[in-house]
Amino acid sequence: MAAGLMCLALATLVSLCSAQYTVPTPELSLLSPQGIRFRIPDENGISLVAYHYNINKPLPGVGAGDYNVDVNSPTGGYWAHENTGVVVNPGDIVYYWLYVLHGGGGYQKTDLSWTAGKSPCSNYPCEAECDMQLKPCNGLIFEDTFDSFDLDAWEHEITAGGGGNWEFQYYTNNRTNSYTRDGILYIKPTLTEDTFGDGFVSGGTLSIWGGSPANMCTGNQWWGCERVGTGTNYINPIQSARVRTVNSFAFTYGKVEVRAKMPVGDWLWPAIWLLPQRNGYGEWPASGEIDIVESRGNLNYKDSGGTSVGVDQMGSAMHWGPFMPYNAYHLTHASKNLNGQNFGEAFYKYVVEWTPTDISFFVDDEQILKIDPGPNGFYDFGKFATEVPNTHNPWENSPNKMAPFDQDFYIIMNVAVGGTGGYFSDGLTNQPYPKPWNDQSPTAPKDFWSAKDQWYPTWFPTVNNGEGAAMEVDYVRVWAHGSY
Repeated sequence: MAAGLMCLALATLVSLCSAQYTVPTPELSLLSPQGIRFRIPDENGISLVAYHYNINKPLPGVGAGDYNVDVNSPTGGYWAHENTGVVVNPGDIVYYWLYVLHGGGGYQKTDLSWTAGKSPCSNYPCEAECDMQLKPCNGLIFEDTFDSFDLDAWEHEITAGGGGNWEFQYYTNNRTNSYTRDGILYIKPTLTEDTFGDGFVSGGTLSIWGGSPANMCTGNQWWGCERVGTGTNYINPIQSARVRTVNSFAFTYGKVEVRAKMPVGDWLWPAIWLLPQRNGYGEWPASGEIDIVESRGNLNYKDSGGTSVGVDQMGSAMHWGPFMPYNAYHLTHASKNLNGQNFGEAFYKYVVEWTPTDISFFVDDEQILKIDPGPNGFYDFGKFATEVPNTHNPWENSPNKMAPFDQDFYIIMNVAVGGTGGYFSDGLTNQPYPKPWNDQSPTAPKDFWSAKDQWYPTWFPTVNNGEGAAMEVDYVRVWAHGSY
């Protein structure tokens, strides 16, 4: 394996093998009827993975093994090696090390071993008889690489109520708007009238109550299950998707990693975020919200100071407060701007590391925000006792300073459009045409839809099946706290 030996042998390349990249521990498993498989997840920057191993014979350091294999390309989201010619019996010990070429540098993980035949287990932390190489025993408690659309993991929200910002989309379960292909999840907005026909938004009836658990309306608030279009009160003119793990997966503390590409197009609002599974401290924002990444799809969108706030900017935030309208997210918000590029041109890695003492946000391993509320927690951190005198502290009975961020949260991914809640503020400037609605307008959806000839071409609906306006997600992974 020339690349690995060169990294080992040449002193001038020793720096390439330093700790800039951390080699993951491979997942090993037995094949049926015979053989063994090694694999690590694909990650941007990997160009080669080499596995060196012996069966029942120690392999110290970086010595040559009885089996030495270079893997030059990933398959199905993994850098995998399968050997059906070797006999590995339960109880046999596989001694191995691996080399990864990442970003032009070579990295090793050495002196590893795995005992064949241990059981896979389903709960973390695992018992001693479990195979600690396999998830969730290795700490990877949730993973989706979107080789298929796992509808046991991801439930579609079906509602026109949006997220309380009077956005212009309604959410549905339709493979036009949410689908997987080649290991990527696409969440793509389309026009409501593409489904229901011309004139529907101004004169039709959108009834999404449903008649079975599979198609039941998930949110009636804000007229979310039925709307009637009139000449002034338009039905949501956009059809989109929002998926969540509320009934399949939630966690407290850990590391979330999502690799995704943001959509490009005016007034698109993608989001990947977390909400509490049970609202342990009361209604929003008392029970908190964690925004991993949000963005705006506009290419030429600026604030009053001339700073670009479109798709070349992303934001991360935490929302929290004793009750509405007291939401102190301004204390726990950060953004990152790209110079000459945007978040819709390539995939970026968005990470949250959430612990019992603090929470940190990263973009491609760059930390953009770290929040430690201090020993007295978020009530003191938000200065609510002075900002809102005599306000009850909803977190006062929690022993954890991170309350409300000390309970199970679930994952949400969606693409919204527009809205009157202020995310597309009237004070921001869009080019080459202005924002086509005012947040105070009683006819905002109509005003937006009437300007379709301005904004819809920016979605490039006839190019590549309109997928430039889709949020693309490569993978979602969650590790248990203390396992990474």
